[in-house]
Amino acid sequence: IPVCFRESAMANANGKAATGVPDKVSEKANPEANEATEIAGNIIYHAKYSPHFSPLKFGPEQALYATAESLRDRLIQLWNETYLHFHKVDPKQTYYLSMEYLQGRALTNAIGNLDLNGPYADALRKLGYELEEIAEQEKDAALGNGGLGRLASCFLDSMATLNLPAWGYGLRYRHGLFKQLITKKGQEEVAEDWLEKFSPWEIVRHDVVFPVRFFGHVQINPDGSRKWVGGDVVQALAYDVPIPGFKTKNTISLRLWEAKARAEDLDLFQFNEGEYELAAQLHSRAQQICTVLYPGDATENGKLLRLKQQFFLCSASLQDIISRFNERSTGEGSRKWSEFPSKVAVQMNDTHPTLAIPELMRLLMDDNGLGWDEAWDVTSKTVAYTNHTVLPEALEKWSQSLMRKLLPRHMEIIEEIDKRFVQTIRSTRVDLEDKLSSLSILDHNPQKPVVRMANLCVVSSHTVNGVAQLHSDILKDELFADYVSIWPNKFQNKTNGITPRRWLRFCSPELSDIITKWLKTDKWITDLDLLTGLRQFADNEELQSEWASAKEANKQRLAQYIERVTGVSIDTNSLFDIQVKRIHEYKRQLMNILGVIYRFKKLKEMKPEERKKTTPRTVMIGGKAFATYTNAKRIVKLVNDVGDVVNSDPEVNEYLKVVFVPNYNVTVAEMLIPGSELSQHISTAGMEASGTSNMKFALNGCLIIGTLDGANVEIREEIGEENFFLFGATADQVPRLRKEREDGLFKPDPRFEEAKQFAKSGVFGTYDYGPLLDSLEGNTGYGRGDYFLVGYDFASYMDAQAKVDEAYKDRKRWLKMSIMSTAGSGKFSSDRTIAQYAKEIWNIEACPVP
Repeated sequence: IPVCFRESAMANANGKAATGVPDKVSEKANPEANEATEIAGNIIYHAKYSPHFSPLKFGPEQALYATAESLRDRLIQLWNETYLHFHKVDPKQTYYLSMEYLQGRALTNAIGNLDLNGPYADALRKLGYELEEIAEQEKDAALGNGGLGRLASCFLDSMATLNLPAWGYGLRYRHGLFKQLITKKGQEEVAEDWLEKFSPWEIVRHDVVFPVRFFGHVQINPDGSRKWVGGDVVQALAYDVPIPGFKTKNTISLRLWEAKARAEDLDLFQFNEGEYELAAQLHSRAQQICTVLYPGDATENGKLLRLKQQFFLCSASLQDIISRFNERSTGEGSRKWSEFPSKVAVQMNDTHPTLAIPELMRLLMDDNGLGWDEAWDVTSKTVAYTNHTVLPEALEKWSQSLMRKLLPRHMEIIEEIDKRFVQTIRSTRVDLEDKLSSLSILDHNPQKPVVRMANLCVVSSHTVNGVAQLHSDILKDELFADYVSIWPNKFQNKTNGITPRRWLRFCSPELSDIITKWLKTDKWITDLDLLTGLRQFADNEELQSEWASAKEANKQRLAQYIERVTGVSIDTNSLFDIQVKRIHEYKRQLMNILGVIYRFKKLKEMKPEERKKTTPRTVMIGGKAFATYTNAKRIVKLVNDVGDVVNSDPEVNEYLKVVFVPNYNVTVAEMLIPGSELSQHISTAGMEASGTSNMKFALNGCLIIGTLDGANVEIREEIGEENFFLFGATADQVPRLRKEREDGLFKPDPRFEEAKQFAKSGVFGTYDYGPLLDSLEGNTGYGRGDYFLVGYDFASYMDAQAKVDEAYKDRKRWLKMSIMSTAGSGKFSSDRTIAQYAKEIWNIEACPVP
C-alpha cells in the first residue's frame, strides 16, 4: 500500500488535503453495518471497489460518495424488503405525480431517519473527517423550484414514516431550474450542475423502460377502435431514489424518468454523410425533455417542450402503474379492470400532471380494449387533484391546436369528456346552462381556443382538495363554486404540513434536544401534537435561558454562513428578520424592501442618541425570480442595491443591515430557518394557497409578521393571536379595495409616498426603478394600479413592524412568544396531512415491513 494511503487519515485529522484511502480500517462490504468500525469498513470498501475517482485520492468529495454508497447499501436492502412486502400483501397503493421534488441533501436526512447519526459520525472520525464536513460536499438535488416541490418531498418522508404503500413519480432534470448568481446587474441564471458528476443516491433500473409517443396521428381500425400511431417515440428509463421512513424499515421510492432515444434512432447513413445534427435529431429531442425544469414558454417551441415534459411524466408513470397492477395476477388469471381503483390511487400535484386523465383513458381503451364507460368509471375513481393556486396565470390553459398537434388521440379524448360533461349539465342542471362557457373544459374563444386543465381535473377526479382552510373555502365559494353545486362531496381541505425530521430535529439539534428534555420524550418527532406540552413551561426562566442559547447558536451559524457567501458581517445581537421564497409581486418582497428603505431614511434623519434607542435589525431576503419575470428581477436588483448602500453607511449600519441571500434552496433554508427570529409572510390576502415556509419558521420558534392569508390563518389560531404580528386587508376586502382604487378613491399613507420618492431619488444608484415603482402608481391598467395592494397595506405593515421593534426589546416576552410558537405548531406536521390524505382521499392503510 502506498505511503500516502497510510498517512491520509492522519492528514485528514490535521486538516490537510487527504491523498489516499486510509488503511487503518480494513475494507469490508457490509450493508447491515450498525457500529462505527463496521461502517468505516463499508465506506472504505466503496472507496476502493465502487471507485469514481483515481485510487490515490480520498479527499472530502471522495469520502462523501463512499459514505453515501455505504448508506445506499442499507437503503437498497430496505427498499427491496419494502417492495417485496407490498408485492406479497398486495395493498392498495398511492402514486404521487409531481413535476417537482425539492429534496435537499440526502445524506444527513437518511442517516437521521435510520437513526445512525452517532455511528456514522464516529466512523468518519476514524477516517479523519467530521460528518458535517462531508455533508457539506453534497449538492442539493435540483428537481424542483419552490413550495410545490418541497411539499412533495415532505409528503414522501411522511408516507415512508407512516409505513404507507406509496410511491413518488417525477422527472430527472439534469440542470434543474437554474443556479442564481448575484452580480452588479442583479440576478443572473446559470445551469445547475448537481448531476455534473453523478448522484450517489439514484439507482438506474435498466429493466424499467417504457415507450412514450409524441405527434403522429390517430388510426381508425375496421372494428371502429382507434390507435395512435406514427410520430416520435422516445424511451422513458426509470431511476429510483430511495426514501427512508423515520425509525421504520419501510423505504419507498421516488421514481424519476429520464428520456432517451434508442441506438437504432441514430441514422448512421446520414451521420456518415456528415449530417450529424440531422442524423441524431430524435436523440437531441429526447435529451431536451429532461434538460431543465419549466423551460421558458414565451415561444411556441417552449410551450411544446413544457407539454412534452408533462405528458412524458404522465405516460411513463401510468404505464409503470398498469404493469405493476398486471403483475399481481390472481388464481383465476389476470385481474379485472374494475378492481383497478381498489388497488391504485393516483394523486395529481397541481395541474401539471392533468394529462394522466386522458392518458389513462387511452391506455385502458386503445391498449386494453375497454369501452368508454368502463374506462371512464375506472379513471374517475382512480385520479384525485390537489389545487395549489387561485392565480389565473397558474391555472394552466393549453392551446387546442398545440394539444392536437402533439397529442392527437388525447385531444379526441378530452373533446369527448367535455362533450359528455356538457350534455350532462344540459340534461340535469338547466340552471347552469348559461355558465357552461366557463364550466366546460374547452374554451372555444375564436381568438385563442384552449384546454382548461383545472376544469379537466375537477370534472374527471373523484376528489379535489385545497391546501389550507382559507384556500379551500375560496375554491368552494369562488373559483369552483358552480362545480360544488354539481358535486358537493367532491371538494375537501387538506392543510399542508412539513416533516418535523428535516425541519426541526435535523436542522436544529440544539433546540430539538431542549424540547426532548422538557417534554421528557422524543416521541414528538413523529407525534408533533406533543409540542403543546411546552406551553406549561413558556414562562419558565430556565427553559427561556436554554431556548435563548439554542437560538443564539443557530444565529451564530447563520451569521458565519452569510459572511462566507456574501461578505457581509452581521451582528447576532440584532433582530434577524427573514423573508425567503420565490420572488413574486403577490408575495410582496417589494413591500418589505420599501419598509426597509423607509427605516433607513428615518435612521439617517435621527440624532446618534436617538438611533441607540432603536431595535437593531438585520433584514435577509432570498429567493429566485423566474428568468423572464422582469419585475421580479427588478425587485432582486433593488434589494441588492439597497443593501450595498445601507451596509456601507457608517451612521446606520450598526442598526440596520440588508442582505440578499443568493441561490436560495433547501440547504440554505436549513441554515436560515433555525437562525430566524422574525419571518415575513406578507402576501396579499387570498393569493397564497398555503405557504409551508411559514410552518417551518413557526416550528423553529420564529415569530411571524403576516397577513390573514393561506396557512397564516391557521398558524395564528394554533399559536395564539398574541404571538403573531398581524396586518393588512382580509381576503374578502380585497375585491372592494381594488374597485375603490380603480375609482380613484385610494389615499396613500404619507410613509408610502415618502419611501417611493426616496427609492426614486437616486440614493441607491443609477438603475432605473421607474417601471417597478410605477406598478404601484395609477388606479388601473396593465402593470399599474398596484393590483397587489402594497400601498393600501403599507400603513398597517409599518405599524406592525413598530410593534415588532417594541416586543423585541422585552427579552422575556419575546422568548415566551417564541416558545408558544413552537408549542402551537403540532398541527403543521406533514404526518397529519398525509394521514388525512390516506384515510379521506386515497383509502389506503399502513403496510409496515415486519
